[in-house]
Amino acid sequence: MAFLRGIVLYLQESIALLLDNLPLLLAGVGYTVALTVVGYVLALVLGTVLAVFRVSPVPPLRWAATVYVEIFRNIPLLSLLILIAFGLPDVGLKLPYFWCGVLGLTLSSGAFVCENVRSGINTVPIGHAEAARSIGLGFLGTLRFVVLPQAFRAMVQPLVNVFIGTVIGSALCSAIAVTEITWVTQTLNIQSGRAVVMFMVAGIVYLGMSLGGAALGGVIERAVSPSRDRGRSTSGSRLDVTAGAQA
Repeated sequence: MAFLRGIVLYLQESIALLLDNLPLLLAGVGYTVALTVVGYVLALVLGTVLAVFRVSPVPPLRWAATVYVEIFRNIPLLSLLILIAFGLPDVGLKLPYFWCGVLGLTLSSGAFVCENVRSGINTVPIGHAEAARSIGLGFLGTLRFVVLPQAFRAMVQPLVNVFIGTVIGSALCSAIAVTEITWVTQTLNIQSGRAVVMFMVAGIVYLGMSLGGAALGGVIERAVSPSRDRGRSTSGSRLDVTAGAQA
């Protein structure tokens, strides 16, 4: 009974602690969402541009994009964040820590987006691009109107994985004093000594964002899947083999 009373007391005190610090926790969640969304959107833009460079017929653009990807794909995000937050002021460029976090997430995730977009582009049959060029479309026109719309179907799940990586990576921004949910829970743990409860809250936030992104990606993937329309169009014309067998 003493053990059960201890558990009940621990839960009551933990709930009271969470309620007392609810505004701070919600602010931390807001910073986490902002870091993830802004960093990921900018990474999508940067990664797409880099992917265009990598398939460009201009060699210097291909080389520059390749060097970028090899560098930023292989630098640990934590090291990159520290270099940005504490290295840029040494050269006279001072950014708020929030934007240092956004910049680090963008540079790191952008390299992975680039490779996913490039892989998606490679799934498009070469004949489609040749047909587009035969009707007078240039390189950018072929990418915009023919290649990228088809490649997007193959990119959905890989880009969802990059989003999940960005969600998880945003936790490292606490190392440069960005007041996102990990920083908040760590601070509250230092004050209260309740590591299990505090970091469980942070884990639930990251899990919820990751599952939400995966669910949205699944919806988008089903919406753009070409097999969806084919399944509808052929479902009404299936052969009734049982009727033939019975005859």
